[in-house]
Amino acid sequence: MFSKASAILAARLANQQITASSFGSAGEIVQYLGAMQAQDFAMAKWAIGLRVPGLLDADVEAAFNKGEILRTHVLRPTWHFVSPADIKWMLQLTAPRIKALSAYYHRASGLDGRLFKKSGNAIAKALEGNNYLTRTEIQQVLAKAKIKTEGLQLTYIMMQAELDAIICSGPRQGKQFTYALLEERAPGTKSLYRQEGLATLALRYFTTRGPATLNDYATWSGLAVKDAKEGVSLIEEKLHTETIDEKEYYFGEELAAVANRTLSKTQATFLMPDYDEYAISYKDRTELFGERKSNANTKAGNPVFYHSLILNGVAAGTWQKIITRKQVDVNLTITRKLNKTQHQAVEKAVKRYLQFVTGRKK
Repeated sequence: MFSKASAILAARLANQQITASSFGSAGEIVQYLGAMQAQDFAMAKWAIGLRVPGLLDADVEAAFNKGEILRTHVLRPTWHFVSPADIKWMLQLTAPRIKALSAYYHRASGLDGRLFKKSGNAIAKALEGNNYLTRTEIQQVLAKAKIKTEGLQLTYIMMQAELDAIICSGPRQGKQFTYALLEERAPGTKSLYRQEGLATLALRYFTTRGPATLNDYATWSGLAVKDAKEGVSLIEEKLHTETIDEKEYYFGEELAAVANRTLSKTQATFLMPDYDEYAISYKDRTELFGERKSNANTKAGNPVFYHSLILNGVAAGTWQKIITRKQVDVNLTITRKLNKTQHQAVEKAVKRYLQFVTGRKK
């Protein structure tokens, strides 16, 4: 079925809701994808807007402030948007490995279980009753409790509280982020037994991001390879497989119709956000960026992190948001010659992004 790289990309674009969206809100797309990388908040909001036509930056911001989507450290670990319905079981599944990987840094910073318990209790008490606090305000709370937050200590303390399911994101105060009690932000949400969690996360990944390999999944989830394998084994009857170039790809529903499309017909041209799931979900990104990565399409050697322009599903340059006193615009660096149809597709992609960030048509 997926005999060509373009067919793999066409299927991924469809599964990720980039070329054909089935959803109408930020909460719906985040729950569908399970987790969306979100350390760059502005880019993460655009990643949602890219997948929900008509949604504006202000709409995503409002959904975040209402708690319809939450932001916390989960997977690998880094910031991710997650649904309130998924946050607890996902943390239960991934937090133990993240904590184990962080243990060395905790010891080097003079942090241990006793201190994490003390700091977690102090933070929880301060946040009770939907009392949303900024990072600086929490630092002051910890200081009153005689808990040191020098160097990276505060970062590790806050992350540990997230992994312990004590805190998550609260609504923003202007441009500042706040923290909230997870139990108050996502009350009554379910937990899952370990095998249930392994199966749920694996199925969510391959049905929303397939075709993908086991290594792709292990890298994206941050799970040990043996745990990733176990998750796949629990849902094998729900997955299809195909071997291409000696690599085994897994995917959900039959995608023959999608795979037989050409990328030019799907008009898969867009301004890709940094850390977008279309790139970050896969360990092997050869299909997207090619074997050669031109200097014009990279920053620090990695185009995933630098505003890639995607033309018919593949990288074709970079883009940059430009803000002047009069307007917001986009500057493009295109690394290939475009025909008339491609020029029009790029112009449409720019207009869509500008409408998202400004809330009006250009």
